[in-house]
Amino acid sequence: MTAIEDLKSSIKLCMFDQYGTVVDMQGGLRDVAAGFLTGKDSAVDPNAFVTWWRRTHFENSMIDALLQRDHTSYREIGHLSVRQVMDRAGIAHTEDDVRSLVAAIERLECFPEVPESLARLQTHYKLVVLSNGDPDMLEAAKAYHRIPFDAVISVAEANAFKPHRATYEMAARKMGVAVEEVLFVANHEFDCVGAKAAGMRTVFIDRRRRPFARWPHQPDLIVSSMSELADLLA
Repeated sequence: MTAIEDLKSSIKLCMFDQYGTVVDMQGGLRDVAAGFLTGKDSAVDPNAFVTWWRRTHFENSMIDALLQRDHTSYREIGHLSVRQVMDRAGIAHTEDDVRSLVAAIERLECFPEVPESLARLQTHYKLVVLSNGDPDMLEAAKAYHRIPFDAVISVAEANAFKPHRATYEMAARKMGVAVEEVLFVANHEFDCVGAKAAGMRTVFIDRRRRPFARWPHQPDLIVSSMSELADLLA
């Protein structure tokens, strides 16, 4: 039995990260940031601004998870982070500016190949989202990505952000499958590591052509796009 055949015979559903895997977070927010920064007469590069924002958001969400107190919403972490980046960059801003930038996350569109690829996969597997986003943000996003997922799950139900083990275990429980029967798909190394450590099978979508670190929790597959994943599994 080949590795692909083993994977196909052992999984019952495909579970996806949303931000950056299904929807183009960097590109979509870069376009929003470009208009915002122009309006502020700022010379900050929009792509760099979004990269700083996303990295700061990730750092702050990990701090929140490690505190092991009440879960802070994704939206609140977003406000904290984009405010922090603008303060560091010396960009004058209002709280309306902060809220408007973070709200743009709800309107992100899919990577071009995603709808057709997921339609092919959905003929063989249930498709589920497990996202760090808040439930209402994920609900609002459906009108923009337009993918008919079988379920959309927020980590808020586990009271922690990914890659905390509890998030993946909660999602598998909610779908009525064992963790090892889930194929988790993400464009983020941390997410693949977290899902694999929790017992899931994993696929790393290597859109940015970056080497996967030598974690003991390696992905079962590394592909360049969602189309390649659909070619292999559907």
